[in-house]
Amino acid sequence: MKLYYSPGTCSLASHIVLREGDARHELVKVDLRQHKLESGEDYYAINPKGAVPALMLDDGAVLTEGAAVLQYLGDHCAPALVPANGTLERARLQEMLNYLASEYHKAWVPLFYLAKDADPTEFKRKVVAKQTYLDSLLADGRAYILGDSFGVADSYLYTVTRWSDNFGISLDALPALKAYMARVEARPLVKATLKVEGLRELFA
Repeated sequence: MKLYYSPGTCSLASHIVLREGDARHELVKVDLRQHKLESGEDYYAINPKGAVPALMLDDGAVLTEGAAVLQYLGDHCAPALVPANGTLERARLQEMLNYLASEYHKAWVPLFYLAKDADPTEFKRKVVAKQTYLDSLLADGRAYILGDSFGVADSYLYTVTRWSDNFGISLDALPALKAYMARVEARPLVKATLKVEGLRELFA
């Protein structure tokens, strides 16, 4: 398999799952500004959407969209990280992945494209509102977002919440979420993934 990625973006979640599952894979770095690979190849030829992650399977099929890639990798490479298909627990995973993709991840997008002289306050407020909801889930004492076991949704939640550092959003008022981020980042294979992507630990 080949994972098309850009360091620190949402593709980090898929990269974490590959390493948690000890899956043999090749990393292909994408310049998202130019939509080029390091070889100079046009990334649109791989993924016409132009986004990461994209997962190329051994037969050449390409899977896109983070939530789909995460579940595929869980099913095929890291079964301990996903509930069985057809169970309520699997539906809960899909529920959380949909929330993370359509609500939480989406709330960050305006901040990445904000004009230099624009006021980010309202966009930050919307992100913090989503974080407050996630903090309320974790406040019941669960270790991870869907219970006591690390799963693919955690790789996604951790990845997106790391962006708080990019925009000066503090988690100090959200103690359950802040402790959760430290717990995920303490996982050896999460640390290893950060190192491969050249990213620093933020919650150690």
